[in-house]
Amino acid sequence: MRRTGLLLSSALVAVIGLCGTAAAQERAVIIKGFGAKSGVVRSFGINSEAAMRAAADAINSQGGVKLGDGTIGKIDVEFLDDRCTAEEGISVVRRIAAGPALVAIGPGCSNVAEPLFGVLQRKAGDASDSGLQFPIFTDVAIKGGLAKISEWAFRNVPSEIDMYNALFTWLKTKNPELKTIFAGVEENFAHSRASWYAVMKEAAPKVGLEVKGEAKWLLEDTNFAQQVREIKAASPDILAIAAHPFTTCGVLKEMRRQGVKVKLLVGLTSSSSMETLQGCAREAEGIVIPTSFAPVTKEAEAAAAQAAKFNGSLDLHSAAAYENIFILKKVIEEQGVLAKPDTVQADREKIRKGLAALKETDGLLGKSKRTEDREAVKPYMYVHAKDGKWAVLFNPLTN
Repeated sequence: MRRTGLLLSSALVAVIGLCGTAAAQERAVIIKGFGAKSGVVRSFGINSEAAMRAAADAINSQGGVKLGDGTIGKIDVEFLDDRCTAEEGISVVRRIAAGPALVAIGPGCSNVAEPLFGVLQRKAGDASDSGLQFPIFTDVAIKGGLAKISEWAFRNVPSEIDMYNALFTWLKTKNPELKTIFAGVEENFAHSRASWYAVMKEAAPKVGLEVKGEAKWLLEDTNFAQQVREIKAASPDILAIAAHPFTTCGVLKEMRRQGVKVKLLVGLTSSSSMETLQGCAREAEGIVIPTSFAPVTKEAEAAAAQAAKFNGSLDLHSAAAYENIFILKKVIEEQGVLAKPDTVQADREKIRKGLAALKETDGLLGKSKRTEDREAVKPYMYVHAKDGKWAVLFNPLTN
C-alpha cells in the first residue's frame, strides 16, 4: 500500500512538472492598441479593441503564434484611450514603447497619426535620428499618405482617392442627369477636411460635376440650421457629407426638419458604420458610401460574429484591426520573433522589417497589395443605407 502511495505521489509530481514545463513553453506576445474610447468618435476605439481581442482569441484558441525558438506565443492585447488628441496619442505611444509591447495598432484619428508619426525615427537605422524606434500599424486613421512620414509607420487603410474616383465615375454613369454637387464638411477634423478638399472635390469635376461650394461645421457642433440653409440655397443634385456619424446625423435631421431634399447623398467612408444607422437610419436612407468592408465573404461574416462577442462591430476601420492581428502573426512567425524580455527592441526591428517587406496581405475581402511607402491597396465596394441596414449597392469584386 505504501509502495502504491509512493508511485502515485511520484506520478503526481511528474504531472505537475510536465504542466509547469508546458506553461513555461508559452510566452506572451504583447500587442497594444490605442485610439479614441471617449468623446464624439469613441466608437472607433471601442470597435477596434473588440476586433483586436476577437482576432487574438481566434489565434490563441487555434494554437497561438510559433516563436523563433519553437516556443508557443499567446497574443496579449491591451487597448489604451488617446482621446483623439495628438498630445495624448504621443504620450500613450511613448508609454507603450517604454514597456514590453512589440508593436502597437492605432490610432483612430488622423489628427493624432500625423504628428505621432513625426516623433518616430524617420529613416530606420539612422543613428543621427533620435526618433522613437517603435512599429505602429494603423487601422483607422485614413488621411492620405501619412505612412511616408516614418519608416516605422505602416497602415492597413484603403485609399480614399481610389474609392471616390471610382464611385463618382460609377454614379455619373448610372445617373447622367446629376450635374451639381455641394458639400458639408467637418472643418476641424483632419480626415473630414482632406476627404472633401483633397479627394471628393478633386474627383467630382473629373466626371463633369459642377462643384457649388461647401457648408462648414465642427465635430463638436450640435446646431446645423445655418449650414442646411446654405445647402438649400445651393440646391445641388448631390450632397457630399464629409463628416463622421454624429454630425452627419445632425445635418440629416436638420435637413428633414427644414424639408430640404437632394437627389443623392454621398457619405464619408467613416460613416459607413452602425453608429450612423443607430443615430439616424430614417434620415440616412439611400446615402451611398464607398467602404473596404462588408460581411460579404465567409471570412468576413465569421470575423463580424467574433467581434460581436467582444461587444463591438466590424466596419472598414475595425475590420482592419482584425486583419492587422493576423498579419502580425504571420510577420512574427516569419521573422523569428522571440518575445522575450531581453529581445524586445530586436523583436520590434524584426517586425518593422517584416512589415516593410510585405507585398500583399490576406484580408477579410481578399488580397490587399502593399506599396513601397507602407500603405495598403485594399478591395472596396459601394454600400447604401437601406431599411436600417448597410446593403451592398455595387461590388467590383463580383461585377
